[in-house]
Amino acid sequence: MSIPPHVTLIDLRSDALRAAQPLEGHVSNRVLAVSLEAIEEGTHDLARVPGPLLVVCERGVRSGLAARYLRADGLDAEHVPGGIAALLRS
Repeated sequence: MSIPPHVTLIDLRSDALRAAQPLEGHVSNRVLAVSLEAIEEGTHDLARVPGPLLVVCERGVRSGLAARYLRADGLDAEHVPGGIAALLRS
């Protein structure tokens, strides 16, 4: 999966999972850590992030839900089916 440089990655994984397998160094995109709970509650503050959003989680299930919430908030958001493993394989 080639990610255009203007896309911001939203990483839903826990601090421990992000530390164990960081995206930095694997992608050149901006990466923001945001919890699914913040997205569900609308406290994510992502409306001020320019460009489209690509949401990733451990396996791809929670990121799909998060992307739907973000689209409902009027944001341009998609998710990575297959999660972090799929993202890093590409």
